[in-house]
Amino acid sequence: MRARKTSREKLETVQERRLIDTPKGKMLIPKPLDVDALMRTIPRGELATVAQIRDRLAKDCHADYACPMTTGIFIRIAAEAAEEDLKKGERQVTPYWRVVRNDGSLNEKFPGGVEAQVARLREEGHTIEQSRGKGPLRLREFERSLAKL
Repeated sequence: MRARKTSREKLETVQERRLIDTPKGKMLIPKPLDVDALMRTIPRGELATVAQIRDRLAKDCHADYACPMTTGIFIRIAAEAAEEDLKKGERQVTPYWRVVRNDGSLNEKFPGGVEAQVARLREEGHTIEQSRGKGPLRLREFERSLAKL
């Protein structure tokens, strides 16, 4: 019986990007490595939203939009692969902690949960705040730190 694939193996799975005609226009199904490569371009101290990543991927492939589901899955796989790489001693890994939700909130599904993302973002100079009520943690004035993808 074969062991489960590592996140690195999932990320490097040979998959071609596809364009699919939908009622909303041409939808891109990106390659996992395309998502990872774009995430790697986010500079230290800057951020990117999931929407920015999807928009850039779509633009680069002449699509109207990128599939939200597969893009989200590949962002998470890239994050898990980065943690695997760190455990192996790699120093240059995908800075997944710089990816935030479209409203600036953090991603509890990233390795280590929100706490790990908070620690890394604070290291890079970001301020985290509680949303109103019992809402999710989010970055204060995150729009000012958005990278130009």
